[in-house]
Amino acid sequence: MARWKERTELLFKEEGMHRLQNANVLVVGLGGVGSFAAEFLVRAGVGSMTIVDGDVVDITNINRQLPALHSTLNLPKIKVVGDRLLDINPELKLIRIEEFLSPERAFDIVTTEFDYVLDCIDSVTPKLNLIIGSKRKRVKIISCMGAGGKIEASKVKVADITTTTNCFLAKTIRKRLKEHKIDKLKVVFSSEIQDEASLKMTDGSNYKRSFYGTNSYMPGLFGLYAAETVIRYLLKK
Repeated sequence: MARWKERTELLFKEEGMHRLQNANVLVVGLGGVGSFAAEFLVRAGVGSMTIVDGDVVDITNINRQLPALHSTLNLPKIKVVGDRLLDINPELKLIRIEEFLSPERAFDIVTTEFDYVLDCIDSVTPKLNLIIGSKRKRVKIISCMGAGGKIEASKVKVADITTTTNCFLAKTIRKRLKEHKIDKLKVVFSSEIQDEASLKMTDGSNYKRSFYGTNSYMPGLFGLYAAETVIRYLLKK
């Protein structure tokens, strides 16, 4: 085992490290949630990963996204995050897909080669289709709900979407999933009431009509909970 994994192996043991090394994970969306989730997975020892994002680093990302620095402005997130992951583990088997996931493409990108899918998309229709595609192909998925408009770290948890409260995104996704006869979905969400005064409307590009104010730690915390869920599953698989 590589020396940099020494302390992880003390905790996960040799068998656990082999399971992580042989795992193949898909992370869709490399913003404030997905960038942190991807890094936590690679630092834990996940051996194969596909990352998907079509965006570039914007000045407004600096308050919360791992790839966002003044030195990386206007660079593709897929490049910044991908290079960083390979710098953590040069032996990582990494596939980069640089594209905004259209609703149609979201169905196709999931295959049974993946052990787990992390949905870190913040646009409803591609998010919904990624979930439906994963469910239909019986691939494990955890979906991250809305981190915007919230500041209380203690209110973040992992649960089934049927038990979520005070999350507009979860309410929308839950309703749409019922139309497709999907009633179970593991999600990361916050039960804190959203600060509606922090809502701002957009021009609707990239399937996103609005966004809430954000802070430095909440998106990363969502990514942490998602990564923890995947890692603990892989260790037991």
